[in-house]
Amino acid sequence: MSPSRGALAAGAALTAAAAATVAVVVWPEGSGSGDRGAADTSRTPSASSRTASPTPSPTRSYPLSKTPRTIPAVREHTPAHGPGWRPGKGSAVVIADGSGKLADEGRLLAGELKISYRGDVPARAGDVELALTPKASGGPESYTLRTHDGRVTISGPGEAGVFYGTRTLKQSVRADGSMPEGEVRDRPDKPQRGLNLDIARKPYSASWIEGRLREMADLKLNQLGLHFSDDQAFRIESDTHPEVVSPDHLTKAQVRHIVALAGRLHIEIVPEIDSPGHLGAVLRAHPDLQLRNVSGVAPTGSLDISKPGAAKLVDELLGEYTELFGGAYWHLGADEYRALMASDPAASYPQLQRAAVAKYGSGAGIADLATGWLNDRAAVVRKHDMQPKAWNDGLFRDSTVQADKNIEVEYWTGKEYGARSPEQYLREGRKVLNLNDEFMYYVLGQPNAFVYPTGKRIYEQWTPLVLRGTTPVPARYSDQILGGRFAVWGDLPNAQTAAQVAEGIRMPLRATAQKLWDPGEPKLTWEKFRSLAKEIDAG
Repeated sequence: MSPSRGALAAGAALTAAAAATVAVVVWPEGSGSGDRGAADTSRTPSASSRTASPTPSPTRSYPLSKTPRTIPAVREHTPAHGPGWRPGKGSAVVIADGSGKLADEGRLLAGELKISYRGDVPARAGDVELALTPKASGGPESYTLRTHDGRVTISGPGEAGVFYGTRTLKQSVRADGSMPEGEVRDRPDKPQRGLNLDIARKPYSASWIEGRLREMADLKLNQLGLHFSDDQAFRIESDTHPEVVSPDHLTKAQVRHIVALAGRLHIEIVPEIDSPGHLGAVLRAHPDLQLRNVSGVAPTGSLDISKPGAAKLVDELLGEYTELFGGAYWHLGADEYRALMASDPAASYPQLQRAAVAKYGSGAGIADLATGWLNDRAAVVRKHDMQPKAWNDGLFRDSTVQADKNIEVEYWTGKEYGARSPEQYLREGRKVLNLNDEFMYYVLGQPNAFVYPTGKRIYEQWTPLVLRGTTPVPARYSDQILGGRFAVWGDLPNAQTAAQVAEGIRMPLRATAQKLWDPGEPKLTWEKFRSLAKEIDAG
């Protein structure tokens, strides 16, 4: 709580006024704390509002502070002598002048810390102040958190960075009851950090998804990939094609609520309608567009992209859902197209081969037709100001038609048709996101030799450079690797309940957050990291 005027006056009577150079600050018993930051030093308490002793007794001196304990760990902490900050009866969250956009972050933090929210008013002793400092260096997700004179200031050039500072404060209070004296300067190493969730094969409730968003936010993760269409089901309400929607699905109202919550938590939703493969649920309602080989056999989930109606159907769905989700990204899928997995694609699917030649010339093949399909779909989502993404096995080694260089490559495997090493994509100058199936794939039921990944293995062996298998790519490519997402896939959906999935991914997600925020060797051992996670979760 904040010290009363009477208590301060009494303290002043007992001690001499401190010179500005004295490093030891003494608060009367029960004094509170506040948010700190480097944004606004004009509101620092004057000498008359605090007491200090130039020659403190041992009971009134403070040791040099320790680094706050958080997940992910803060990257820089300058220790200082002082009591730090803890929420007290008189503590409140306030917003600095000109920083009104941080009101949502302020209200959320106040509720979490069980203190008041006073809004855009001057900070007092014991308060937490949030401040936007647009000219500060470090990028929009960086922040500075300063604990000094019984208050905390969290500042940063962007709203996301200040929000992450509030997560640091929340976690430190949950782990140890307080925020240590000193200054944190923090920033992520990678711009894209998140969780990928397959809701097509296993449905999850809106409340379960929202729970994961809140968990992700505390870990400073900023992307939720949402794979909502596959062979098994199509899981979101549709107005343009209601016939493709599965009975157990999210309504558009629920999706809007999820998107709104994600926005408040500075998380981007990355929706995915996979094509031209993995479209079984859509094709059950449109069997005329189902791909068939020369013998009339229909490979599961494969769209016949030689038919004019194929592009029309998919583009109508893309148009509808890009409007629903908005946001910065769209995932086009493009993986595991069965036509290209045949031993002789041209002989097995002559209609596709003919279409390729007609569109791209006599030397073209089905890989060219599939690449053209990907580029055309990328153009559709770009019209909605969304950045297209695709799985790495949707970009082919030997095709004449090349995938658009601006499509972000989400690398998950090296076992695909025409397998290419990660270095090949990077040498082409492509930007790549890490979803390495060796470490980052939580596949329900563990089919096809998958095993549930452990947080320990991610924490100790994986970095964003480890794109395929266990071998990192050369460090010179680091700037092209955008980050990564830990992925949950529902291949055998009944193998685990939703609650078991949440518990199963708990520590792997924390390890992923740590390595995407700071890919260096962690300072804590795995056992200490796991113990800290328990303390924070129970705090």
